[in-house]
Amino acid sequence: MTTASVNGRIIDDDDDIGTLLAQTKRIAVVGIKTRETMQPAYYVPEYAQRAGYEIVPVPVYYPEVTEILGEQVYRTLAAIPGDIDMVNMFRRPKDLAAHLDDILAAKPRSVWLQLGIRDDAFAARLTAAGIDVVQDRCLLVELRNHGR
Repeated sequence: MTTASVNGRIIDDDDDIGTLLAQTKRIAVVGIKTRETMQPAYYVPEYAQRAGYEIVPVPVYYPEVTEILGEQVYRTLAAIPGDIDMVNMFRRPKDLAAHLDDILAAKPRSVWLQLGIRDDAFAARLTAAGIDVVQDRCLLVELRNHGR
């Protein structure tokens, strides 16, 4: 009898990414920006929202903002009620570690590190906790590649 692994996986295969996207409904976006910036940290989650995903904004800046993309802002992942399928990180690699405890407390099914963001030690901590990780890929590009 085989025992299922409790460890998460590093996902970098196109089929596995397609499966992950199909199983994801709710995405918390850490480091989301406001519309005025028109930066990827705004228009990528905006695209995902238009594609049917529920977006939960978790900005790092903008302490006065209470809503982004028409959704209530949360200041930590752990403060978000309910389950989180994916955490989409818009943070530089040097800033990831500061979010590790919050991610582990929230227990999302997966963490997506945007294009240009890779931290193997950070990813290893997440997978050891049973969280799947995608590194160095643009969510918008992958949504388009998988017909979403």
